[in-house]
Amino acid sequence: MLGGLTPAQFMRRHWQKSPHLVRRAIPDFVGIIDRKALFELAGRDEVESRLVMRGSGRKADWTLEHGPFRAADFRSLPPTHWTLLVQGIDQHVDAGAALLQRFSFIPFARVDDLMISYAVPGGGVGPHFDSSDVFLLQGQGRRQWRTSDQQDLRLQAGVPLKILSHFTPTQRSELDPGDMLYLPPSIAHDGVALTECMTYSIGFRAPTTREVTDAFLQFLPDTLSLADERYGDPDLRATVNPARIGAPMQRRLTTSLRAIRWSPSTIAQFIGCMLSEPKIGVVFHRPESPQSPARFAQAARAAGSVRVDRRTRMLYDNDHLFINGEVLATIADHPSLTALADQRRLRIDQALPPSTLELLHREYLNGALHVGSIGEP
Repeated sequence: MLGGLTPAQFMRRHWQKSPHLVRRAIPDFVGIIDRKALFELAGRDEVESRLVMRGSGRKADWTLEHGPFRAADFRSLPPTHWTLLVQGIDQHVDAGAALLQRFSFIPFARVDDLMISYAVPGGGVGPHFDSSDVFLLQGQGRRQWRTSDQQDLRLQAGVPLKILSHFTPTQRSELDPGDMLYLPPSIAHDGVALTECMTYSIGFRAPTTREVTDAFLQFLPDTLSLADERYGDPDLRATVNPARIGAPMQRRLTTSLRAIRWSPSTIAQFIGCMLSEPKIGVVFHRPESPQSPARFAQAARAAGSVRVDRRTRMLYDNDHLFINGEVLATIADHPSLTALADQRRLRIDQALPPSTLELLHREYLNGALHVGSIGEP
């Protein structure tokens, strides 16, 4: 899939360094979903979708609409120059989750989602750049990609999309079904459909320092153990400057703030919880007829395995396992669960400790995992 490179070679030579075009990355690949099914997904409230249209004049006018869309919305569109973008395909289609598994040589903590771009001839979203890495895998149809390593990344003003003000392409490639183009962050690119086509974009998470800091500050109050002492100043003296904040008050409040401490363990747990947080809008459903712990264990052994839900994010570090934004357990207590996180399924046999089965049963009740491997990517 990487054009004759091993994953280690690809990461060393190209990851966040240079583009890489692979012909027939997945031979005979024509996609995992047809147009009708994609349009139906775009009509659902819980699915993020966008419709981009561009005028065909010399100075094109761009329009952007957000879904959900009705069937009538598509019937009224012109035959050229529009694109439908549907995010989170892996959250809704088993085959989408299976496609993401092909990229498991990159840590799950970095993977964002799978997006499908359906376009008619002339359709595209304009010259732009992404803030994170992306693999562009061509499904049905043909698309032309123009790329540039230009440093000028200024954007046009007054348009609803992040389109570059100036774009000077230096490379041009036409992708057929199964071809794939990898682009590192900040590489300017422009994809235009040559025929009716679908392009599969495998995107990655790259939070900013501001985003990480904001999330950590929200995480801290739930982990800190602070004395709930009210401010006091029995030595307060009368003042003739009532608007002045006195030095004694500043010292007392500064001392209170300096009591806020966090350990490396707190940071590690925050990182695991943040990176395993599901995408916004994801809802897990409890089983309609939940099984008791004993029946769950019996059913799991009979099926031979359990699998995580395609929407579940399960990660681990040196000490803890994380699932869907929470600390699941310590690895020392449940070492076999690292295999569940890595492989998205776990073989169930008689050697599995009862305590681990109890933990799996709890996540089964939460809707985070299921018995058996049917539909598993």
